[in-house]
Amino acid sequence: MADENEDLMYSPSEGRMGGPNEAALLALMEKTGYSMVQENGQRKFGGPPPGWEGSPPPRGCEVFVGKIPRDMYEDELVPVFERVGRIYEFRLMMEFSGENRGYAFVMYTTKEAAQQAIHMLDNFEIRPGKFVGVCVSLDNCRLFIGSIPKEKKKEEILEEMKKVTEGVVDVIVYPSATDKTKNRGFAFVEYESHKAAAMARRKLIPGTFQLWGHTIQVDWAEPEKDVDEETMQRVKVLYVRNLMISTAEETIRNEFSKFKPGAVERVKKLTDYAFVHFYSRDDAITAMHFMNGKSIDGSNIEVTLAKPVNKESSRRYSQKGQGSQNSEGFLFQNKDDGNPTTPTRPLSLPARLNSHHNPSSPEVERYVYPFLPGINLAAISMYSLKLGHFCSAVTHLDYYCNKNNWAPPEYYLFSTTSQDGKLLLIYRVVITATRSSFMPDKLCTLLEDAKELAAQNALWNLDCTFCGPTSLNSLSPPGTTSSNSLLPYGCRPYSYPSYPLSPALPLVNGSHVAQRLFISNQSPFF
Repeated sequence: MADENEDLMYSPSEGRMGGPNEAALLALMEKTGYSMVQENGQRKFGGPPPGWEGSPPPRGCEVFVGKIPRDMYEDELVPVFERVGRIYEFRLMMEFSGENRGYAFVMYTTKEAAQQAIHMLDNFEIRPGKFVGVCVSLDNCRLFIGSIPKEKKKEEILEEMKKVTEGVVDVIVYPSATDKTKNRGFAFVEYESHKAAAMARRKLIPGTFQLWGHTIQVDWAEPEKDVDEETMQRVKVLYVRNLMISTAEETIRNEFSKFKPGAVERVKKLTDYAFVHFYSRDDAITAMHFMNGKSIDGSNIEVTLAKPVNKESSRRYSQKGQGSQNSEGFLFQNKDDGNPTTPTRPLSLPARLNSHHNPSSPEVERYVYPFLPGINLAAISMYSLKLGHFCSAVTHLDYYCNKNNWAPPEYYLFSTTSQDGKLLLIYRVVITATRSSFMPDKLCTLLEDAKELAAQNALWNLDCTFCGPTSLNSLSPPGTTSSNSLLPYGCRPYSYPSYPLSPALPLVNGSHVAQRLFISNQSPFF
């Protein structure tokens, strides 16, 4: 015990008011038989506990504890957290001054104990008026590597990453949604441990490291959220990825119904992934094994069970930026977007209107990079950019008018009231240079939706080529009610002109502005 006490006394708390009560910590160690060591800015209690044999607990046994009072230590914390199960290791993050940093990691010996800790101790009042937060802690072993040449294969990327970093276990590469012979410009690298991944990140993160002459972007990949076994045992929905963008929902339904006609309840497809709902879990499991790795429309698909979302936990989870929840109520790792912390592709950004289609418009990778001190900036005009830099029809229309030396488009807002009392909005777009005006045949409940739809309609009528794979003349106009409707969600368009319109409305503080319109790349207009 002498060495352990020496490690404990090394904690720089002498002379500080409110520091850890060393007598209480010693008493805790004697009572429990656990050791305590402080190193690298954290104090470890246990790891392993007395009498432990074998390897450490598996992934999913650790929880993160936040909002800990800075003057609270193991003698108060451990008794609270050991109520729900046996603790393998308690790590309290420490300041040099001797006070804690407000958070800790608690590893239990079982996953069940960790889940119980989240259930019982999240938002627990640990002191009068002081509530701690408890959530799952994921030991991340995966890095996101961006700006990889798209012609590189998995084997080449794996070989290169093993040359420049240690502990590489695997590389995950996804084919492009539009050209399956190319990758998407990024990869996930799996390491043997969190420490190996952290060391690799430290080596690659300065932003100057190059692979094949390209400066790569490196950061932690977003970990996938674990769902408890009991919940997963009830799942009867499959998550299907690596589909062709052109693949229709009906095709997916037919393919997944081959082994048992009538087994599929419904299919929801978004870009190049889909959710397939079954009437029974047994049929879902059979279909998963039957279809995983099969080819649909020339693309080999990946099929797994979808992960249901607990509303409360997913709210906290998504606030941390750790995952995506779709309209189907399932959680999924948005691998297509890479999900790095920095750089990142925010999920709120709408799809580019000319994504992957216009040969005259170079493809622009959608990343957000950190703005670092010392970066040189140059003032430019938006009109000096190429179409590939835009994702909004409103911006496209303004750009289109400028390139034709026309005056900017003019927008006039009108409103009406629906039969159920909703305020409906519609814009008329006036192009003075051509003495023409355009108004879509749909009304929207949100101001931004109405303006976007009006701009799309104007571009349609002006015959501005967006990059659709076929001629505009062969496509349906914006806002039609085809299966690939222009407004797939977030907006309910109302038919016009069945409502009388009021005069133009003034724009008052953007009172009708809400969630941004998402425009699917599958839309026939694009």
